[in-house]
Amino acid sequence: MKIPNRPILVVEDDDVDVMTIRRALKEIKVDNPLVRQENGELAIEYLRDKNNAMPCIILLDLNMPVMSGIEFLEIIKSDESLRRIPVVVLTTSKEQEDKVNSFNFSVAGYMAKPVEYRRFVEVMRSIDVYWSLSELPG
Repeated sequence: MKIPNRPILVVEDDDVDVMTIRRALKEIKVDNPLVRQENGELAIEYLRDKNNAMPCIILLDLNMPVMSGIEFLEIIKSDESLRRIPVVVLTTSKEQEDKVNSFNFSVAGYMAKPVEYRRFVEVMRSIDVYWSLSELPG
């Protein structure tokens, strides 16, 4: 990803999906540290803790316990210090309402998690290429 030492925040409750993300990123030689939070509430706590490095990007699942991805977006996009962190929704949800709500909160992208691993790697490669080329504010 764009900023070499900044972490990638993965907000995801499914262990297998996190393992797949980790494996795919390693395969495409993305070496940013990966920080995982299992739900939106924990992710908000992580982001608001001044001792933690701000992530260069957030990969967000929508269907999680405690706080959904949409609720998470609503909170961070209304927070002046967090709203500019790019968020890519990476979810199994194909609900039109989820897509509309995500883009209403200015997500940078909405990707369906492919079931097939090779396709998943290609999705992660696309995200990496885009954010490697993208100019982010400091």
